[in-house]
Amino acid sequence: MTDLTTRKADARKAAFARRKIAHGIAAQGAAAYLSEVLAGYRGVPLASYMAMRTEIDPRPAMEEAAAHGPVGVPVITGAGLPLKFRTWTPGCKMEAGEFGAAIPSEGEWMTPEIVIVPLVAFDRQGGRLGYGGGFYDRTLEALRSVRPTLAIGFAFAAQEADELPLEPTDQPLDLMVTERGVIEFSAKGAKK
Repeated sequence: MTDLTTRKADARKAAFARRKIAHGIAAQGAAAYLSEVLAGYRGVPLASYMAMRTEIDPRPAMEEAAAHGPVGVPVITGAGLPLKFRTWTPGCKMEAGEFGAAIPSEGEWMTPEIVIVPLVAFDRQGGRLGYGGGFYDRTLEALRSVRPTLAIGFAFAAQEADELPLEPTDQPLDLMVTERGVIEFSAKGAKK
């Protein structure tokens, strides 16, 4: 294992432990700030995710957004490929996708202009540590090569790290939302 790989594995392990604790004490309304941010983008095609295990749940914000425009959910179509997004509506029939993530059983493919990104850890510079498959990095790179695409991280505040071991291929977040507030990133770091 390379030094960077080891550092990433250690950072993930620590962040998973923090996330598990935050998930255990999470209160209703954890997606309130996400809903507030998305209200400023009504009707803009967006993609989010279906929470698994101890991830913070974006569904309340997704439901509100779906009343105003298209919402998609990621579908893994193969190793090493960018994600595709299938339209989702509240109450639509779901099935298990790769890694057990719930995906719509049917629906049209869509291209988001906003992507709500799950993560394991984030930092104040817009860095994101994912699960290690590179799916979101490849997806954001592909989307951003065609048009501006807003990447909004969504996680518990406890998942913040002082420093992350990042690679040049890691796609930065434009905004970070937690159950405690919104963090905007600038060229020199973050501001609340």
